Amino acid sequence: MKVLLDTNALMVPGQFGVDLFEGLEELGFRELLVPRPVLRELAALACLAESRRDRTAARIGLALAGRCEILEASEEADDALVDLALKSGAAVFTNDKELKKKLSTRGVTVIHLRQRRRLEIANRREF
Repeated sequence: MKVLLDTNALMVPGQFGVDLFEGLEELGFRELLVPRPVLRELAALACLAESRRDRTAARIGLALAGRCEILEASEEADDALVDLALKSGAAVFTNDKELKKKLSTRGVTVIHLRQRRRLEIANRREF
């Protein structure tokens, strides 16, 4: 199954030490997709984030994104994730509360980090 990764999802390994790829594979997601606007956000955070921890996590996220398929999109990251999820039927991995709500109301499967240790499907759409 396909999953789109949000900026904060790609920062999870650097922030919490969770193996993103293993966790998604355990949930059945093997096709990992990253919209180009997410890469732009990560690049900005890698340079401009206030904390060293967040700058490091963003750099790790950029490196991990290299193992994913990059999708072109002209919108802002959140809008691109919603649009691409609706068009492709992919789930979205995000920890952003507002984005999770927006996706859930549109019937998109959402994955999030639970208790800073494991990935969990918040709601599942039939594929």
